[in-house]
Amino acid sequence: MTIFDLSGRVAVITGGNGGIGLGIAQALAGQGCNVSIWGRNADKNKAAAASMAGLSGKVDTRVCDVTDPASVNAAMKATLDTFGRVDGCFANAGIGGGGRRSFIERTEEEWRTMFATNLDGVFHAFQAAAKHMTERANAGDPFGRLVATSSLASIFGTARNEHYAATKAAINALVRALGVELARHGVTANAILPGWIKSDMTAGIMANDKFVANVMPRIPMRRFGEPSDFGGIAVYLMSKASSYHTADTFVIDGGYTAF
Repeated sequence: MTIFDLSGRVAVITGGNGGIGLGIAQALAGQGCNVSIWGRNADKNKAAAASMAGLSGKVDTRVCDVTDPASVNAAMKATLDTFGRVDGCFANAGIGGGGRRSFIERTEEEWRTMFATNLDGVFHAFQAAAKHMTERANAGDPFGRLVATSSLASIFGTARNEHYAATKAAINALVRALGVELARHGVTANAILPGWIKSDMTAGIMANDKFVANVMPRIPMRRFGEPSDFGGIAVYLMSKASSYHTADTFVIDGGYTAF
């Protein structure tokens, strides 16, 4: 057994049926972690599970809308019924929507929709997971991992994307608070801040030659990130290796913020 062995552990990944979430799910299952993929699209969930068929961890999928606490609680109950425990919750489900409208033209509906998924969704998932984790800790089995997908937009000024940026900055503050509050239960809380990563969310802008010409020279690695680039950090955060590492924000961006 290595320090990164995840055999017997169980992780929930919201938005785990594509992009960074699927990269995380695949890496965890590859190290023996059982994973429950929560997503709104049953077909995408099924395809994601199929892509992980040869891995050592078992895969379960749940149709779940993180904006709805009842949906989240039902998915958590089903996951616990299936696996008996949840050791990690990767709150990764999120939506984009930048670039199309200036701040002064931002509609109330766009603002609310962004917060409903990107911030309320993290609150719902983390609350359901933390409830189970603290109950288990009080029963003598302290171990929990809360990991949220934030964004470089939380630390950079991003024009026409202030609603998205605001949700991600809130996530950074949320994990710091939870890292302090839940430490006594053996639960850590951290956030991952991706740079420019290939996914459904970024497919449109990455097809724009002008965007690529402007952004690529600012990435020292000279490539956009791949979902698989998040496997290592996910395995580390899910493992015993990170037991003393909490309330942190991990920038995974190919050097973009340093340059």
